[in-house]
Amino acid sequence: MSPFRTLAASLALCFGLQVTPAFAQYQTQTEATGSGDPVYQIQNPPAFAMIADLVIARPLLVVATVVGAGLFVIALPFTAAGGGIGRTGQALVVDPARSAFVRCLGCTGEGYGRQE
Repeated sequence: MSPFRTLAASLALCFGLQVTPAFAQYQTQTEATGSGDPVYQIQNPPAFAMIADLVIARPLLVVATVVGAGLFVIALPFTAAGGGIGRTGQALVVDPARSAFVRCLGCTGEGYGRQE
């Protein structure tokens, strides 16, 4: 084998091995976004999702929390008689408040990837 072919084969092998980790990382990220991996999407929401969340969703969720608290107070005698105070409070007050104040900006799930 000529020295030129040996050098060319060695360089091709070296460059090929150097590209492999970058290709593997690209392929993993592509699979994560293509398969809808929730961890990847929660940690990296797009800018337009953050803006829409800040301008539209958060104010509406705060209003929903206040209105839900008022409805909870109005419905309290009836829910106390039926024994569903906890579920009613959870649905009318706690869930909208958690979405308004605990959820990260632009995220679709609650919290910062925490497991409850």
